[in-house]
This record gives sequence, C-alpha cells and structure tokens, in this order.
Amino acid sequence: MKIIKTTLPILIILLITACATPPTEEMNMAKDAVVRAENDADAVAYAPNLLVRARDALTKMQNEANNKRYDSAKNFANEAVNYAERAISEGRAGAARAREEAANLVNGLQTPLAETANALDNAQRNDIILDYDGLSSDLDTANQTYDNAKQSLQADDYPRAITQGQNVRSMLNDINSSISQGAQAASRKQ
Repeated sequence: MKIIKTTLPILIILLITACATPPTEEMNMAKDAVVRAENDADAVAYAPNLLVRARDALTKMQNEANNKRYDSAKNFANEAVNYAERAISEGRAGAARAREEAANLVNGLQTPLAETANALDNAQRNDIILDYDGLSSDLDTANQTYDNAKQSLQADDYPRAITQGQNVRSMLNDINSSISQGAQAASRKQ
C-alpha cells in the first residue's frame, strides 16, 4: 500500500509533465508554412487576407506557447498552416484568373485599335472637322500603351497589363467619341 501511495503522485507528475511539452514539431511546421506563403508572390498578390490570418495565428500560437498553454498553441499552429496553405492555393487561382483576364483584354485590343485608326482616316477623307493632330497623337499614345500592355502580359505582370489595357480602351472610347461628335456636327450642316 505504501508503494502505491508514493508511486501514484510520481505517476501523476510524470503524466502532467509529459503533457506539458511545447508542440515543437507543429510550431515549426506552422512557421515554415507561413514563410512559404509569405515568399509566394501569388499568395502575396492575390490572397493577402489569408496571409494576415496565417500571421495572426502564428502570433497567437507563440503567445500560447510562451504562456505554457500547449494545446491552444498546437491548435493555432494548425490554424496557421491551414491559412498559409489556403493563401498559396488561392494565390495560384487568383493569378490564373488575372492571367486570363489580362490576356483576354490585351489580345482583344488589336481590332479596336485598327478600327479606330480606320475611323480616323475615314473622317479625314470625308473632311469632317476634327483636331486630327491631337487625335492622331492620342491614337499613337494608345498604340504605345497597348505595346506596354503586351510587354506586361509577357512579363506576367497581370495587374499592370490589365490597367494598361483598360487605359487603351478608355483612350479609344474618347477618340471614337470625338469622331462621332464631329460626324454628327458635319451631318447637321448639310
């Protein structure tokens, strides 16, 4: 009986001590996962909110471990890994969507550029009163911006390619609007 009385407290202490060790493996996996996500350009660009959540979980994990709440630290470690992996996955998906949007936009500009150039030439041949020097300059700027958008697309800089493509579209709309207004004014005079 005396052996049981002295052994039982020792077993309880050993059991408590065994459970009271930091989840080092899980914490290291969480740190590695967050670093991988932070170094993934697509995750940074297209899933920044998930990266913030992963970092927050990592901070909470470390705070819990420092306060010797190891079960909670382990849970936050798992949460950090999940958010980091989702950031990488959603970053890839976001990059694919941006690549498709940029390619569709930029590749779809060649025809409107040619049509606008033809409309400007036709307006000049029909003696429609317009600022041809200004509109030609605007068209040259649109063509240069289009070339820049193609280069951005080839460099995988999809946000820039999209912005440049949208700028080309806007410039073409302005030029075509001027041509249309000039044609309407000419038809009213006749």
